[in-house]
Amino acid sequence: MGPRPPLSLKGRALRLLSGREYSRAELERKLRPHEEEPGQLRRVLDDLQAKGFIDDQRAADSVVHRRSGKLGAMRIRQELQVKGLSDDLVRQAVANLQATEFDRARAIWERKFGAPAVDAAARAKQMRFLVSRGFSGEVVGKVLKGARETID
Repeated sequence: MGPRPPLSLKGRALRLLSGREYSRAELERKLRPHEEEPGQLRRVLDDLQAKGFIDDQRAADSVVHRRSGKLGAMRIRQELQVKGLSDDLVRQAVANLQATEFDRARAIWERKFGAPAVDAAARAKQMRFLVSRGFSGEVVGKVLKGARETID
């Protein structure tokens, strides 16, 4: 049994898409090195998009669904932008996340720490953790203030 023939561009794209949702821009970046003739990649991606295999809205929804339990809106915005999604899609996804931002931050804080900080150093550590996850300073302040008030 000899070596398998190399995959076509369409085969490579379908293999990637079988694992998770990709934006069109992501697929272009990943498949560009395998393009053999000018325009070939564009035609393959146009065909896959027309058949519904590539959908930027689905890719955005997938990121939000996978990451919103661990990350804040700012970090998710960054991930969506890196995927090459349109500004409108990114804006819409982030706007939807804003409504649950405090509750998500509070749940993450409770899983990680569970108790209010006992001193300034511990409070700073909790703040840095939530900010590094992509939550705004305002939301972080509310979470930590709420944690203190439940003890008092």
